Parts: sequence; C-alpha cells; structure tokens
Amino acid sequence: MDSITQGVLGAAIGEAILGKKIGNKGAVIGAIVATIPDLDVILYLFYDKLEMLSIHRGFSHSIIFSILGAFLIAFVLSKIKWFQSIKFKTLVLFSWLCLFTHMLLDTFTAYGTQLFLPFSNRRLGFDSINVVDPIYTVPLIVCLILSLWIYKSNPKRSKYNNYGLIISSLYLVFTLLNKQSVEAEISTRLSKENIEYSSLLTMPVGIANVNWYGVAKGQDSIYMLKHSILSDTNNSIEVFPINEEYLNQINKDVAEEMRWFAKGFYTVEKENGKIRIYNLQVDMRGIVKIGNKKAPTAGYFEVSNKNGKSEFSSGSIKNN
Repeated sequence: MDSITQGVLGAAIGEAILGKKIGNKGAVIGAIVATIPDLDVILYLFYDKLEMLSIHRGFSHSIIFSILGAFLIAFVLSKIKWFQSIKFKTLVLFSWLCLFTHMLLDTFTAYGTQLFLPFSNRRLGFDSINVVDPIYTVPLIVCLILSLWIYKSNPKRSKYNNYGLIISSLYLVFTLLNKQSVEAEISTRLSKENIEYSSLLTMPVGIANVNWYGVAKGQDSIYMLKHSILSDTNNSIEVFPINEEYLNQINKDVAEEMRWFAKGFYTVEKENGKIRIYNLQVDMRGIVKIGNKKAPTAGYFEVSNKNGKSEFSSGSIKNN
C-alpha cells in the first residue's frame, strides 16, 4: 500500500510494543522500520523498468528478508541508548512485526508480493483492497493521535492505539469477505450471459471496497464487468481480444516477463508499430476511451525493436 499507510501501521506497532517503555520514540522508530522494504525503489537507479518489475516487491518483501532484517535491526537498536532497557527478543519481535505486516498489507493489494523468495518467485496477492484506502488508514491515524498526544499521560494510553489496530484489521477481513460476495455475483452474471472462462480476477477500484471490476479470461478474449455493491444496475460486459500472437513478435524473455507479471490477465495490441500490453492484474483504473475505441485500462507497457534490440517503456492514456 502507500508509504503513508505503511508508516502509520509501523508507528502503531511501535506504540503497542514499545510505547510504555520509551514513549513516542517507539512510534517514530516503528514508522521508520516499516518503510524499509520499500527502499527497493532506490534500485531504479541501477536497473531498467523491465528488470524492476521483478525486483520491486521482490526479496525486500519476502518472509526470509523479514526474519533476517528483524535480527539485524534489533541488533542495531540494542546499541542505541533509548533501547538498551528493552529485551533483545522484544526488539526482534517489534522489528519483525513492522517488516512482516508491511509485506502482508501489500499482499492484500493487486500488485502482490514475492513472499516466498528465493524459493519461489510467485507473486501472492489477495486483490481485496486498493493501494490507497483511507477507510483502512484513517482509524490508525486517529487512534494513534489519541495515544501519542491527546492521552499521552494516561497509563492506559495504548488502548486507543490498539483500537485503531483492531478496527483496521477488521476492515481487512471485511475486504476478503466482501471480495467473495462480489466474485459470486460476477460469476453468476457471467453464467447468465453464457460466457465461458478459465479464470476470474476481481479487484476493487477506488476507496471503501464499493466499486469493483471483474475480469474473466476466455480462450481468445477477456470479459470485463464493472460492479458496485451499492447498485443493482447491470452494467454491460465489455469484450477485448487478447491477441496472444502479438507477444510472439517480441523477445521471448520479455514476453514471458509480461505473462508472469500479469498472471495471465492482459490484452495486447499494436500501436504505431509497437507492441502494447495492458496489464489488468496490476493496473486497474477502469475502461478508458481512445477516440472511437476503448482500452481495458489506462496504464500500459510498450515493447519496440530498435537496431535488433527490444526497447521497453510504459505509459498511461487519458480518457476522452
């Protein structure tokens, strides 16, 4: 999820575990530790966009990293005066929770994380919450403020922070349950339309888990349906050809990377001599119009050949 949410979650964990012993410093260090996995973006300075598809949310978001990182961070913290009164195992637990909850929270989004590296590069994603969702973040912020400032002198100040963690966690559980309900309704609609498909992707668009898109993958086409839990209106099902043959016209390794990254949910087209891939697993902002035609989403990747080499780029189109 977004960096603000990750930092706030880390701060809440710091307050819950260390707040009674070192006060607000626990929240501060928690926010810092929780953002460490996203420092992998620094690698954009050394790797190109194609390579970063597998590097971002890669090893820095793996279970192994959370364990190794927890011990390293705990060791560093144990050398700092503020933390010397805290047991080492408590520092390890605190560090691990800050790192692991970051990875776990990212796993709820569509982008997913490679939790099992280096043993498997599978990107695990529950596709149940948008990358930015104030319904999850605001309770954490409000309750954290109550603990750190409003009731900072209260011996039971941490209970307010705990309320925020409970409320936000319950919302995450709700997103999973809501996803199951939405998926069942979309499946029913597809069946009524006699649409045959091999796999179905559902993911929320926007905040509060209200608006969703369903993407069904057929043999040669994908079928997209917008769904709202607040409306009974039957939106039309849009059909887009997959055009798998276009991926055979680019470098094999690049094509395989595109298939892996999209988990099979993509469409391909030719645009000005370039191969354009719409990744519906990662980018889902809704169907957009381009002149007299439509695209399944706004973001895309493009591959072109120049002097016998593949050039990889990305872009975004605006709705007319």
